[in-house]
Amino acid sequence: MAEGIHCVQDGYVNWFIVESSEGLTIVDAGLADSWKTLRKALIQLGRHPEDIKVLVLTHGHFDHLGFAEQIRSRMGVPVHVHEDDVPLTQHPRQYGHARARTPYFLTQTRALPMVASFLWRRAWWPEPIKEVQRFRDGELPVPGSPRVIPTPGHTLGHCALHFPDRGAVIAGDAVVTLNPYRGTTGPQIVSGAATVDEERALASLDAIADTGAKTVFVGHGQTWTHGAEKLADIALQHGPT
Repeated sequence: MAEGIHCVQDGYVNWFIVESSEGLTIVDAGLADSWKTLRKALIQLGRHPEDIKVLVLTHGHFDHLGFAEQIRSRMGVPVHVHEDDVPLTQHPRQYGHARARTPYFLTQTRALPMVASFLWRRAWWPEPIKEVQRFRDGELPVPGSPRVIPTPGHTLGHCALHFPDRGAVIAGDAVVTLNPYRGTTGPQIVSGAATVDEERALASLDAIADTGAKTVFVGHGQTWTHGAEKLADIALQHGPT
């Protein structure tokens, strides 16, 4: 994969631990009960909670905010999010979408296990984050020194995090290999039921491709290791759903 970047899979949702000599950066916060998984992951890595220096969110959707407020309030870890997604951290279920959601839940049978898992793990009811640090584009001064790559479309403030020295990019939900609204696999953007602007989401694939990263970590599905350009090209051909 990519040295020092660990993907944690929790109930069809991925979040990440980035190791560096300065400490740990957590990227995204999974589901509410991912708090327990975080502790297990630290033990497996031989790291301690005090090694966590920051939590960075690729975007503010409910299924990526899980333990964010817990880690902020209990451990004093600052939470960083793009300024355009700050409102979502306060009201995570009030997200924009290009298409109606109900038809997906009624017709996409392959997605039913994912919907059931989200319900069981209370994914739709994350605790709002009471205080966040805003960032914009450019380099983010956190362990791992990622470059912020704007990838709006899934949300207005969605960003990917590029780690040039590791040949990797954490794409969040800018592109996925498992679509939780349809149950389909392979490179694609998330369905319009959870994407505010499908046209912008497809256009943002160019930014992912331009990183030239070999490894692309995604918010849902398996990590892609065949190059960002190929991933973006397949997703673009797949189009909106």
